Amino acid sequence: MQKEEIMQLLVIILNKTEFLSKLLNEMMENNICGATVLESTGMIQVISEQSIEPPSIFGSLREFINPSRESSKTVFMVLPDEQIEIAKRIVNQVTGGLEKPNTGIMFTIPIFFAEGITMV
Repeated sequence: MQKEEIMQLLVIILNKTEFLSKLLNEMMENNICGATVLESTGMIQVISEQSIEPPSIFGSLREFINPSRESSKTVFMVLPDEQIEIAKRIVNQVTGGLEKPNTGIMFTIPIFFAEGITMV
């Protein structure tokens, strides 16, 4: 990473994991590489699986839980600023839009220091 280059961490929590392969392929086709993908589980899903007596708020949230989905995929990508908009467009194109319920979320965090990153 060059010293003056501004970088961001793009985090995508993908609830609809069936989009993952297409998402990563589209990123690569647009010269966006270097993702780390982890299994992840949301708080409500964990509560529903492990609680004998769920909290009172849980009853109203139960209708929003997809019990058949065991986990999500969380994608981490360190990208230069100029690739963020391209990546966001790809995510929304592949998923049909994150505004659809239970699809996922995406956000960025500024990076002030990074070491060991090689940009292609």
